[in-house]
Amino acid sequence: MGKFDLFNKFNSAVIIVNDKKEVVFVNNLFKRVFPDFDSLKKFSHKLNYNVCALVSNDVAVHSPILQALVSLQDFCAHVTYQTSGNNYFYYDLLATKKGNYTIIFLTDVTSNVGLESVLARNLSYQKKIALLEADNKNLAKVKLQAQSQAMKLLLLNNISNIIRSSIDTSVILSSALSELSQLFAAFKAYYAAYIPDTASYIIKESVDRKDIGKGITFDGSADDKVSCTFCMKEYKEARPFKELVQRIIIPISHMDAKLGVIVLLTKQKTKLDDILEVMDGVSFQLGNAIIQAELYEKDARMVKELTRTLEELQDTQLKLINSEKMASLGQLVAGVAHEINTPVASIKSNNEIFAKLISRIKDEDTCSLLKEINEIDREAIERINRLVVSLRKFVRLDEAELQEADINKEIDLTLDLIRHETKNRINIVKHYGKIPHVKCYPNMLNQVFMNILVNATQAIISGGTITIDTDYKKNNLTVKIKDDGCGIKEPDKIFFAGYTTKGVGVGTGLGLAISQKIIEKHNGKIEVKSKVGKGSEFIITIPGK
Repeated sequence: MGKFDLFNKFNSAVIIVNDKKEVVFVNNLFKRVFPDFDSLKKFSHKLNYNVCALVSNDVAVHSPILQALVSLQDFCAHVTYQTSGNNYFYYDLLATKKGNYTIIFLTDVTSNVGLESVLARNLSYQKKIALLEADNKNLAKVKLQAQSQAMKLLLLNNISNIIRSSIDTSVILSSALSELSQLFAAFKAYYAAYIPDTASYIIKESVDRKDIGKGITFDGSADDKVSCTFCMKEYKEARPFKELVQRIIIPISHMDAKLGVIVLLTKQKTKLDDILEVMDGVSFQLGNAIIQAELYEKDARMVKELTRTLEELQDTQLKLINSEKMASLGQLVAGVAHEINTPVASIKSNNEIFAKLISRIKDEDTCSLLKEINEIDREAIERINRLVVSLRKFVRLDEAELQEADINKEIDLTLDLIRHETKNRINIVKHYGKIPHVKCYPNMLNQVFMNILVNATQAIISGGTITIDTDYKKNNLTVKIKDDGCGIKEPDKIFFAGYTTKGVGVGTGLGLAISQKIIEKHNGKIEVKSKVGKGSEFIITIPGK
């Protein structure tokens, strides 16, 4: 992929020029839109401003491409492109500096009705200027007025660009207020949202960030149309000014629905006729922008809520799976324990009777041999009993509440249950710290230890070591389980439900996902460090209090 190939995905024609004014890249859309592009110089001759500087003999001032290249900041303008067949197309030109390159975006706005209206007005102004220039007595005055109007239209264009480049209501309003403040030299500017039930307003955005959230009302119908009046009070509840201040109110609406007003306070004298047309354009564009931004924000909130709901459903699903798994395991263990206890009780009874009968045998060698066999059987019976007790303690169906537990003993209990996986194959190294009893759900933690330890035994192919460390510092319990197995290729994915490193039909991908939820239920965290071929280490941290 080339350095600038990303721009081929843009919906605007893109041309990139280096600091030597050499074209280094044009995207695919640019090639389609300007198939007769030959050189930057010829291309710049075909582009003209819709609104351009009126007093200048410098040709470069009239070339938007050259202005974009020499500008030290981001540059934007409405431009006209004349084809070889004398057809005209209109574009929004935006240029930005990135290191030694100037990136120029050309967005086709030919079909934009608003732009056609601006071009029509520009044509009208140019005709008026041409007529007024014939009158030498008023030439200076005409030029000054035309330049002032051009500046207002350029500022309106800036506001339009801001609206098009953002879908954040706050950004749109604050940027528009900043531009309008500069245009009218306003010492205060803010947007107040309309509250229909009370026919009052509440300030939502202001340039100086003051009075946001304040409720206000206006006198008469000053808020129903664009107004430019001198007043002694900003609004009904405000304190009077020490001198007359010009107040400009721009109503913002959409489809006859009143949204709010923009209020500008200035000491600069402005006539309503000079600003009415520009302010109508600002009002229309801001009304549409606010509605679109609110709709987007509403959709974004809905997506966020749906995402949160989905996550909650996934958590609930894991909990249900875990609950069902533990319930089934509990029932299985209870059944197995019952089935084992009956024959074991019979064997134990026979073993005790056999022990009494051995003493009657007169042959000492035979007696000694039978005693040894009897002792082996007795130890086997005790081992079976301990295993049954361990299984019952592991599931603990009757221990659903928080209780204090010795985590070291809980780990030993789990190790007893997986002894058949580690015996004669894996060396278990325990570094148990002196830790107090911790309030927890022991059966749940046993499930976590079981998942991690079984995974560790399966990661060790032939022989290896599992090291278990426990510690308690600063009211936090830490359990580290480390193996020297094959490691995990994608350790960042192992806590995702459904992800498994085992073969099809071997792993469900739920064990560690459920383990993570269990640790989170204890307000703790579980982390993993792994290197392929080196092994893995799981670190569990749980608050002790």
